[in-house]
Amino acid sequence: MIKEISLRVLPQEAVNEASMKAAVCRELSLSRSDVTAVRVIKRSIDARQRQVYINLTFRVFINEEPPTNEFQHIEYQDVSRCKPIIIVGAGPCGLFAALKLLELGMKPIVIERGKDVHERKKDIAQISRSHSVNPESNYCFGEGGAGAYSDGKLFTRSKKRGSVERILNIFCQHGASPSILVDAHPHIGTDRLPRVIENIRKTIINSGGEVIFNTRMTALLRRGEEIVGIQTADGKEFIGSVILATGHSARDVYRYLASEHIALESKGIAVGVRLEHPQVLIDRIRYHSSNGRGLYLPAAEYSFTAQSGGRGVYSFCMCPGGFVVPAASTPEQVVVNGMSSAARNSPWANAGMVVEVQDADLIVRGAQSLTSLSFLESLEHLCWQQGGMRQTAPAQRMGDFVQKRLSASLPESSYTPGLVSSPLHDWMPEFITERLRDGFRQFDKVSRGFLTDEAVLIGVETRTSSPVRIPRDAESMQHITLKGLYPCGEGAGYAGGIVSAAIDGELCAEKAALNTI
Repeated sequence: MIKEISLRVLPQEAVNEASMKAAVCRELSLSRSDVTAVRVIKRSIDARQRQVYINLTFRVFINEEPPTNEFQHIEYQDVSRCKPIIIVGAGPCGLFAALKLLELGMKPIVIERGKDVHERKKDIAQISRSHSVNPESNYCFGEGGAGAYSDGKLFTRSKKRGSVERILNIFCQHGASPSILVDAHPHIGTDRLPRVIENIRKTIINSGGEVIFNTRMTALLRRGEEIVGIQTADGKEFIGSVILATGHSARDVYRYLASEHIALESKGIAVGVRLEHPQVLIDRIRYHSSNGRGLYLPAAEYSFTAQSGGRGVYSFCMCPGGFVVPAASTPEQVVVNGMSSAARNSPWANAGMVVEVQDADLIVRGAQSLTSLSFLESLEHLCWQQGGMRQTAPAQRMGDFVQKRLSASLPESSYTPGLVSSPLHDWMPEFITERLRDGFRQFDKVSRGFLTDEAVLIGVETRTSSPVRIPRDAESMQHITLKGLYPCGEGAGYAGGIVSAAIDGELCAEKAALNTI
């Protein structure tokens, strides 16, 4: 017999299978010998009150053996002789589009401007060591996309558009821990995600698809009002319908589309800083204990939202036990992001703290669709100048920022290229800094101690989403004026993270396959 039950237990009761099995047996009045196995199918932390609890949903096997597989397995067919579909970009959107095409009997040809996930790691290391940014291989470009080296968080609210569980199962099939099927905020970890990405690539190649690195698309091949392929920087042409999954930082693609008078739309963005606290401080605040998280709780997370001056102010991409990393995609810019390893065991917690930016906030220059893009680039370049024209980042203690004073010193930080004290309140746009200050005061009211000089603001956080949307038909998923072009994922303005990008990639792959048959 199999039963499902939900329990609210103390952290020490959720620490291992034996203690959880004991709790289940007490709840069901069963002897331990009757319970063959317990499987956790949902887990979350309730830290709203002083006593922290773990909410668990179990599948209990009573005198019955559990299945050997904890996740569903998909069989991929040989597509080596099938019709090709071109995918531009090997981020989560492009990779999951490729896997879906394998299922549908189409041959994916994935074109990636950057390097494979392991070679890419060497270029990322050089950003901190020599302050040099390879414009084709960095935190934003390369196999796995921006998510590969920025944490691997798999939480999404885009559940109406596709199956989140299916995406998580595919990750598990390719080496991710089955715990991601259980946790309320699933997370693979930057240290483990590259292996998963490599396994996805192997599945694509072993099934007859292709993944081509160090190859940048420079033009779309057009026949009237139809896209029939792409041309790359080395002059090669790849023929087929095109799934455009370039990610939010492929700004040359946006400029190319604009130059070809291919319809684009401006899209709202969010801009701010990366805020870093000591993790122990966040643990004390969130778990309501001077002892922090103790022995049985994970590094604490937070999520804040507020309104200030008619704009949203909110935390973004929170990384408990994480690191702040340099995420510039070209020289002469400084951009920061956050990441965590699977263990989430660094001494620091960080999150993007950003302000909603709308077209009305910006001075319109040139093409309306690229106004936000120009604004972001100018701010990133200014940040590079303020940081000493290296990858050292301008920074300010949180309390000093709120009080509008330069920090005399800065706390220790996880940001390895280094920090330089800078008056962020003075050179960042006032419509952003004023709202950040107000937001920080509001956050401190609900979490006392959050606004502190122990925390440091690191500039700038500008890659929360694409500044441009490539409009497409809602039914066919094709560009509104060009057949055969499928704008897709975060870079096209239709996703906001790994899972939502993967879902969008699958949806576009389905439509592209249907229209290619």
